[in-house]
Amino acid sequence: MFLNIIFLIIGFVILIKGADWLVEGASSLAKKFNVSDLAIGLTVVAIGTSMPELVVNVFAAYKGHSDIVFGNIIGSNNLNLFLVLGILGMVAPLTIQRSSLFKEIPISLGFTLLLMFLANNFFLSETKTFTRLEGLFFLALFALFLIYAYTQLKRDELTKREKKMTNPFLASLYIILGLVLLGLGGHLVESNSVLIAASLGISQAVIGLTVVAGGTSMPELATSLVAVLKKKGDIAIGNIIGSNISNILFILGLSAVIKTQNFNSKFNQDLLLLIVGTILLFFAGLLGKNEREIDRWEAGFLFLVYSAYIGYLVIIETAKSPF
Repeated sequence: MFLNIIFLIIGFVILIKGADWLVEGASSLAKKFNVSDLAIGLTVVAIGTSMPELVVNVFAAYKGHSDIVFGNIIGSNNLNLFLVLGILGMVAPLTIQRSSLFKEIPISLGFTLLLMFLANNFFLSETKTFTRLEGLFFLALFALFLIYAYTQLKRDELTKREKKMTNPFLASLYIILGLVLLGLGGHLVESNSVLIAASLGISQAVIGLTVVAGGTSMPELATSLVAVLKKKGDIAIGNIIGSNISNILFILGLSAVIKTQNFNSKFNQDLLLLIVGTILLFFAGLLGKNEREIDRWEAGFLFLVYSAYIGYLVIIETAKSPF
């Protein structure tokens, strides 16, 4: 177990360095091509940090493990919304851009509602499936979202900021290296955490609900935390909202195209939590002490809600266990 702990620490170090390079490269690229940090966060950074979810889902979809396909995405989105934003907001109050508050957050909510409607086949069939056609529809929506992110969020003019690493090749190299390090670091953290937990006698249910789910969302947490510490809150907010949208439209869409996925109605409670959380985020930005800002107490509330929900799931799973 000692080696697992060493590799776990190394994994965290690699994650933080990868996040650092990804934020620097993405921010520089935004300045070079006159695109806002928010737009880069919603697209390049969001898609990049969703790579662990993508890898897991591609294999799960091909093997027909539909519960993993939906559980990975819905669980990761809830973790991003409640845990990651909760931690970030407790580190420093997060300002939400007007565009995010009145456009991207409602867009994310709309896509979540659409997923719930299509996966449950409301009014259409008793069979709950997410078909290849619906997957192609989601991929088309994702393409439209990318076009929107570029055209609607492009800056009219650049504010005066520190000129640093404006070479687009160097910025792209930083992004690529950052993504590689995030993937490697995420793998080390996830795999060694599972081994450590197993050696300590923690149940597989608890491991799956905490360590494994958290492992695929480590890049979002690391990247967003580094962005906040670097005073680039737009990238952090854009990363979380963009990752949730990318997870639903791109990753679930691709998963369904690979193979039609059966939807287990037990995930409806997780989708409802995601819907409620997105609405809470909107009102937190709308009604905060400072307009369009997530205060520390609001972030703490998000964190507590997620902690209580995980505790509820663990109690339910433990009650089902024969041991």
